[in-house]
Amino acid sequence: MSMISIGIVGGGAAGMAAAITAARQGARVTLLEGNMRVGKKLLSTGNGKCNLGNRKLDVSEYYCGQPERLERFLKQFGTDETVSFFQGIGVLLKEKNGYLYPACEQAAVVQDALRLEMRELHVYEITSCKVDAIKRNRRTGKITVQGNGESFTFDKVILACGGKAAPSTGSDGSGYELARMLGHSLVPVVPALVQLRCREDYLRSVAGVRADARISIYSDGACVAEERGELQITEYGLSGIPVFQISRVVNYLLAEGKEVEACVDFLPDYSPEEYDRLYASRELLLQGNRSVEEYFTGMLHKKLMAMLIRLSGLGANTDKEKAEERLLKKAYGLCRQWRLHIVGSNPFENAQVTAGGVPLAEVTDRLESLKAPGVYFAGEILDVDGKCGGYNLQWAWCSGYLAAMAATAREE
Repeated sequence: MSMISIGIVGGGAAGMAAAITAARQGARVTLLEGNMRVGKKLLSTGNGKCNLGNRKLDVSEYYCGQPERLERFLKQFGTDETVSFFQGIGVLLKEKNGYLYPACEQAAVVQDALRLEMRELHVYEITSCKVDAIKRNRRTGKITVQGNGESFTFDKVILACGGKAAPSTGSDGSGYELARMLGHSLVPVVPALVQLRCREDYLRSVAGVRADARISIYSDGACVAEERGELQITEYGLSGIPVFQISRVVNYLLAEGKEVEACVDFLPDYSPEEYDRLYASRELLLQGNRSVEEYFTGMLHKKLMAMLIRLSGLGANTDKEKAEERLLKKAYGLCRQWRLHIVGSNPFENAQVTAGGVPLAEVTDRLESLKAPGVYFAGEILDVDGKCGGYNLQWAWCSGYLAAMAATAREE
């Protein structure tokens, strides 16, 4: 029986996982990569430390049109399987609060280990090859792809081309065009895990300030998303993990033409009743000859509190006893409800991942195309995106493995 030939388009995390898995199953594997070297985007993950998985693996950490199907995929190749996979190629792992990293905390080591394993398995790499066309022969079932003026024909093809996030690493969205050539539709793509931009022009004075906060997103008068964590204020808007987590929700609302507002609570540990009592006790305790600025000292970061005082209409040097009570309460309230108008996000160049892509409804439970049998999908090209914490790489390993196992399975 002749070896099955597998073509893999894209040498990122999902593509390399697929290549290794297919080669282990005895397939003849050719990997086509547009960059000069595979795994370029992997080097920037986890701030260069490569957060490659998470012990708290749950479908609630993902956005997807069919979460029940995604959950079934993740159960087939979860965190334990990821740990075994990397231990099997010599990568020592460590955990930090459930987050998985290589023990040396170098993404380059993960990239090298994957490349070495592909070499040992005789995966044929063709780099600097940008695939720009794909076609399935209906008579033979063979799949032909074209890149750099050459044609390559395979028994099966796995599209692991990535999305549009971080195009400098090769993720330029070209995989979506290949999917369209095969008859697939696309869930509209937007940047995810990215900074948000605000209408307000007074943020320069607090740019760089970091604070534990709860951020709630409102649209049409309803709260549609909420996250808590370390918020970072920039001169143009908001950044930090909680902002990244909700950015895809914001971008889809903005794409629909909706008004979006962020409400920031800098004291999320206090209930409204506790906060009211805190104000009353502060009034009682902080008597004497104090300015407004001095009265609020100790509440929040100094620059942040100074900005909220200005927004309330108070002067920092005003005698607290002469300040209007309603303005003091307004400043106090802004500590819990600082509202900003969100007008957009930073572009794909700054995003860590892409939301949207080929819908799961258009692939089988083996990640095979329902439009073009013999073509499989893996990774970011599909409409699956996770939150920060190693979830997107987990999906890459999971989908790469499952697609390769399905593509190499012998037909009964």
